[in-house]
Amino acid sequence: MKVLFIEDDPMNRRVVGDMMDVAGATMTGAESAEIGLQLIEHNDYAIILVDLRMPGMDGLTAIQHIRARGDAKAHLPIIVVTADTAVDLRERCLAQGADDVLFKPVAMDALFDAMGRMLAKAAGNGLIG
Repeated sequence: MKVLFIEDDPMNRRVVGDMMDVAGATMTGAESAEIGLQLIEHNDYAIILVDLRMPGMDGLTAIQHIRARGDAKAHLPIIVVTADTAVDLRERCLAQGADDVLFKPVAMDALFDAMGRMLAKAAGNGLIG
């Protein structure tokens, strides 16, 4: 399984990358939303993880760009991974097209549970085989 993690902090990318290694997944890290969008254009991923606060384009804008695509990639499962704790954050992320929201520091079991739910949902919708 290929996972894209759009996150500007290299340590956070490394920690989640180590978690993906445990799961047997291959993770590509993108240090900006702009790079993440380019990677989505040219690669196939099973799931996208995205931080919200990044220099340049933020995570919510990146999600809007992904959801606005005219192809199957517009329906990729997206999980927000953020340190932001605003009261209405979860609702805002879901309204912008995120499928789930996890808060940093993210626990491995919470991440794997969320990914499992998203992949099961995608398979049920015929988006992955």
